[in-house]
Amino acid sequence: MIIGNIHSLQSWLPEELRLAIEYVKQHVTPQTPPGKHDIDGNRLFMLVSEDSTEPFADRRAEFHQRYLDIQIVMRGQEGMTFSCLPAGTPDTDWLAEKDIAFLPEGEQEKTVVLSEGDFVVFYPGEVHKPLCAVGKPETVRKVVVKLLVA
Repeated sequence: MIIGNIHSLQSWLPEELRLAIEYVKQHVTPQTPPGKHDIDGNRLFMLVSEDSTEPFADRRAEFHQRYLDIQIVMRGQEGMTFSCLPAGTPDTDWLAEKDIAFLPEGEQEKTVVLSEGDFVVFYPGEVHKPLCAVGKPETVRKVVVKLLVA
């Protein structure tokens, strides 16, 4: 897991991640419609969304097998839980079809609060629970960049 802000990228950030974040900064505007947007076919693409956060207890944890996520908050604030321990047995396994599996929660979850411009990178196998409300639920505009790594 890597965490940072798109307006202050660290020099040690891997180049491919830096380029993907720069692409989002240059191409995503408030007028960019929600949905999937190709950057480099199925190897690298982004999902633009506007979703409501929900109480932590109502959100499910997830992980991926082939793609890493760069989750970038463009507007609003969300809590993001994560686990440093391996994923348990998923209750919904769509890894083969959609590269996502769900479980009720990660082991020993920790939480970060992401505000406008903040990003977090999750590598395959890293359990995370996005769109958790910080206080009362709110609408969050975000971009999730998916990069094929496995």
